[in-house]
Amino acid sequence: MSKSEVLFMDDRAYGSSTSLVAKALHLFDEAKLDECIDKDDYVVIKAHLGEWNSTAYLRPVYIRAIVDKVKQLGGRPFVVETTTLPYTPFCFRTNAWDLYMTSERNGFNSGTVGCPVICGDGFLGTDDVRVDLPEGYILKEQYVATAVACADAMITLSHFKGHPWGVFGGAIKNVGVGCASKRGKYNLHMGAHPVIGLQTMEYIPGYCDGRECPKWEICNTMCPEGALVVPEKGPIEFIQELCKGCTTHQMQTVDCGAFANLKLLDWFEATCVAIADSALACMKTFEKGKVGFINFALDISPWCDCIVYTDRPIIPNMGLFASKDPVAIDRACLDKAAQSIAMPGSVADERDVGAGKAKFASSGSFLGISEDIQCNVGEAIGLGSKDYELKTIEPMESAKPTFLHQQPAGFILRRFYKKIHPVPKEGFKRVEEPDLQKVR
Repeated sequence: MSKSEVLFMDDRAYGSSTSLVAKALHLFDEAKLDECIDKDDYVVIKAHLGEWNSTAYLRPVYIRAIVDKVKQLGGRPFVVETTTLPYTPFCFRTNAWDLYMTSERNGFNSGTVGCPVICGDGFLGTDDVRVDLPEGYILKEQYVATAVACADAMITLSHFKGHPWGVFGGAIKNVGVGCASKRGKYNLHMGAHPVIGLQTMEYIPGYCDGRECPKWEICNTMCPEGALVVPEKGPIEFIQELCKGCTTHQMQTVDCGAFANLKLLDWFEATCVAIADSALACMKTFEKGKVGFINFALDISPWCDCIVYTDRPIIPNMGLFASKDPVAIDRACLDKAAQSIAMPGSVADERDVGAGKAKFASSGSFLGISEDIQCNVGEAIGLGSKDYELKTIEPMESAKPTFLHQQPAGFILRRFYKKIHPVPKEGFKRVEEPDLQKVR
C-alpha cells in the first residue's frame, strides 16, 4: 500500500507571496484539493469557530480565503459548526442562538467569510442523519449533522492544538466531534453507556464542602437532568440514574476531586476511540475523494478552542499541513510536534517536556491518556493511514499576491488627492530642527 501524502509549509513569511494565507491557498493547490470539488457542489467548510473568550481559533481570514477558492472552482461553500454538550457550566454554543452570537463575536458571519455560516445540527442539536457504523471500534452507529451529511464535498480547516479529553485536536477531532450532532456528541462521549458512562462512576462526596463551597450554586444548577443536588446540609448528591453523560460536572469539579477516580481514564480513552469512530461515520456520508484537509499548526494552545480562555502555546508555531487523509495529517502534526522544543513558561515547559517527548499527553490533557489513540484507531477502522510521506512545499517564486485588487495604493490615491489632499498647502506647524539627542 502506498503512503498517504502530507504536504507541509512552515510558518515563516517574507512577503505577500509567503504569507500564511498565500501558503494555505498554495497548499490547497499542491494537495490537489480542487479535485474534491465539482461545479455546483455544495461544499462544507468545516472549522472550529471558537468559544466565548477563546482567542486561538483560526482567524476568519483563513476561512475566507478558502471560501473564495471554492467559489472560483464553481462550488457553493458554506461554513458549518455544530452545537455542543454543556461540557462546562458556562459554554455558549449549546444551542443555535448561543452559537451564532458566539461565532459573530469571534468574527464569523457571511460578511467576513463570504458565505453562509450554518448551525449544522439545528437549534438544539437533533437535526441529524443516523449512520450505521459496523466498522466502529466502539460506536456501531453515529449521528452526523444534517448540513454535513447532505453536502457534496467538504474542506476541513483544523486548528491543531491540545485538548483536555481528546489529548489533541486536529482533523480527526474536527470531523469526529465537530460534524457530529449534539445527539452524536452524547454518543461519542459515552453518554449513558452501561459500563463506562459517567453515570457508572463512583464519586467521593467527602471531597465536597457542600454549601460552604463558593461554587455550590453552580453545581446545584449546572446539570440539565437535575442529577446533581447540593442539599441544605452535607456534600453534593449525585443521582446517578438521572445522569445522561453531558460531561458538565467533569470540568466543574476538576479542582475538588469529588468525581475523580481511576475508572475515568477508561472513559477518557474510550472517548478518544469514539472520536475516530465518529469521524469515519462522517466520512461515509461523502463519496470517496470528496473531502480534503488543511491543519493550521499555529498558536498551539494546550487546550481546545472550546474552552473559554486560551493559555500560552506549548510549542512554537510549526506551519501548515494539507492532505486527503485525516489520520496521516494528524500523525504528521504529532510527529512534528514531538521534535519541537517547549515554549518557555508554558505548561509543557513547567512539566519539563523536552524535544522528542510527547507534548499533548503530558501537558495539554489530563495526564495518562495516550495521544496516539485517535490515529491508532483511525488506521484500524479504515479512516486513514499512519504511514505517510511528508513533502515540504516551497513557496511559488512568482506567486500572485492575494490582494483585494492589483492596483498599487499610490495609483488609487492619485485621483483622490486631486480633490482632497491630506497635506495642507501651507504645511504643518512643527519644530524645524528638533534636538533629538536629548531624548535618545
